[in-house]
Amino acid sequence: MYIVLLGPPGAGKGTQAQRIAAATGLLHISTGDMFREHVKNNTELGQLANQYMSRGELVPDEITIRMLLERISRDDAQAGAMFDGFPRNLAQAIALDQALASRGARVDRALLITVSDEELVNRLSGRWICRQCGRLYHQQNDPPQKPGICDTCGGQLYQRDDDKPEVVRERLQKQKPPADLIQHYRQAGVLREIDGQRPLDEVTQALLEAIK
Repeated sequence: MYIVLLGPPGAGKGTQAQRIAAATGLLHISTGDMFREHVKNNTELGQLANQYMSRGELVPDEITIRMLLERISRDDAQAGAMFDGFPRNLAQAIALDQALASRGARVDRALLITVSDEELVNRLSGRWICRQCGRLYHQQNDPPQKPGICDTCGGQLYQRDDDKPEVVRERLQKQKPPADLIQHYRQAGVLREIDGQRPLDEVTQALLEAIK
């Protein structure tokens, strides 16, 4: 079984992917992990990807697709896998379809975790960091005892520029799954939409039910 996990930043894809992998035994293939492995091992693809990653830019489709095709050719991916962070656009989806079709397989489920923009901004813009010791806080999920002050060392808390609400809103518009990608899986009859604003365990259960 091959599963694609879709959703905007802050929807909880990474957390849910780990939970689904543990419950099903499916191999979890994360685009981020894949990039880091190639960069660490200084492969040709890693060197190419790092040119973009070091500048904070998205890695071009061609490089990402080549990495993904290499990854699913390994023995541990032959029985199936769950893709987290791939595909991010229609071109990548078509490349994945073609690669799986060549081995008589296909994407069996595309799971789209949906969360409102307002909730996503609250989740992503709530992070604060201690200037002194680096401890992370979240104003909703893990707030400090005193606003702006670190519980551990008493240092001042600050917010990174890319965690500020106005920046988060702009980033969301660029990084949401595009409409044509969602439609691609809807037309294939494999798309399942999951409400990602429910409690963590309920979202996991809904995802597992959708896989069945």
